[in-house]
Amino acid sequence: MSIRISRFMLGVLLLSILAACGGATATTAPGGSGTTGGATTSGEPIPLGIALAQTGNVALLGQEQVIGAKLAETYFNSKGGINGRPIKLIFQDTAGDEAGAINAFQTLINQDKVVGIVGPTLSQQAFSADPIAEQAKVPVLGPSNTAKGIPQIGDYIARVSAPVAVVAPNALQAALEINPNIKKVAVLYAQNDAFSKSETGTFQNTVTQTLKLELATVQEFQTTDTDFTTQATNVINVNPDLVIISGLAADGGNLVKQLRELGYSGLIVGGNGLNTANIFPVCQKFCDGIIIAQAYSFAQENDVNKAFRDAYKAEQKKEPPQFSGQAFAGVQVFVEALIALDSKTKLDTLSLEQIREQLNTQILAGKYNTPLGEISFDPEGEIIQSKYYVAQIKMDETGTNGTFNFIR
Repeated sequence: MSIRISRFMLGVLLLSILAACGGATATTAPGGSGTTGGATTSGEPIPLGIALAQTGNVALLGQEQVIGAKLAETYFNSKGGINGRPIKLIFQDTAGDEAGAINAFQTLINQDKVVGIVGPTLSQQAFSADPIAEQAKVPVLGPSNTAKGIPQIGDYIARVSAPVAVVAPNALQAALEINPNIKKVAVLYAQNDAFSKSETGTFQNTVTQTLKLELATVQEFQTTDTDFTTQATNVINVNPDLVIISGLAADGGNLVKQLRELGYSGLIVGGNGLNTANIFPVCQKFCDGIIIAQAYSFAQENDVNKAFRDAYKAEQKKEPPQFSGQAFAGVQVFVEALIALDSKTKLDTLSLEQIREQLNTQILAGKYNTPLGEISFDPEGEIIQSKYYVAQIKMDETGTNGTFNFIR
């Protein structure tokens, strides 16, 4: 065995020791082997990095992604892992800013010696952290990075999250189906968030250029804001038929609540940042009726989505959301690409650098039947996905529990 191979295996061995001491999360049994659901995995675990927002103002989204990733780890290890070797997810918290994502990526690449990374949570973070992975030639799959320009960051950057330009217009079409008399539209967006700025551009272009509607006002806010009285009042003063909000769960939910409390009664379209059940405690009864485009449906009919949905419902007692489904799909793509690569050239004959390089090529060449449906990638790493959906939130009489009802 070459020196490079020995260093890689030593790094993985150290990860196993760290995991036993609480430094990483794993679902395999002690000693790097496990038996779940009848399949057996053995040998040194293959480390895959998961860089998601577990704390900070994005945690409402990142925590759903963590759930999806862990379910994927359990599921694929129960099916034999990577041709008999277990996959081990190494979690690093990106928090909610660029510095957190950069630190998480650097740790996963240089200290944890992962073969690839699923993350980060925000597009804003991706523009800062992805270039680090690109320079190190480590493949990255963005689970929720939908802003324009993400795959173009580099050859090693791809995403399992459909671009906002493809998904967002579906919500506006659904709103017009509910109310064909919409003429005047108000837009609000978080100007300090790259994704929200990208998304609002798509929304505004669709309103003015595609649908030929009047854009009555555009209001800016910060993702850290809690008081939206000024923005909400300005919106109500133009008497819009439709309000569009691009932000995150906490700020977006509070904005919805304050709009309703000040008297706005028309339709509301929420962007992808509001696409989580964690918004329910924020806007409560006022969440009712929000329209949100979806890249995932829990009703997707394939075996892997059924397994994912059943596992999620058994653990969380509710239907799985898009962010969990996309994180699951990100792990799945890595696992299936590793299986294909190992079947051609055994991973333990390759250095870490060779694994990363050949894994990236394999990811882009494959087709994957995921909870999102069948997906693949174009040469730049952009996801190719055939089905999209639109849901409308329905809150119960107590105003505390809600569901996403698919209407399109």
